[in-house]
Amino acid sequence: MNALEIIIGILVILVSLVIIAAVLLQQGRRAGINGAISGGADTFLSKNKARTFDALIARLTKYFAIAFFVLAIVANILALNK
Repeated sequence: MNALEIIIGILVILVSLVIIAAVLLQQGRRAGINGAISGGADTFLSKNKARTFDALIARLTKYFAIAFFVLAIVANILALNK
């Protein structure tokens, strides 16, 4: 193994741990269903949902998932060229 393969392996592990933590921090989707049924979907708080901590975690999860797939593809290409 050369240094690049080790660095990419470490990055894959770190990114996967961040994804696990981000998914565990997110609130469940069922909480929004109950509010929609009871008519609470048009409240002031739901209009500012894009600025909440949950929205930030969801966005970061998407970015880290993309980074994970890119790193996995790069690691696979390096392994095939060996």
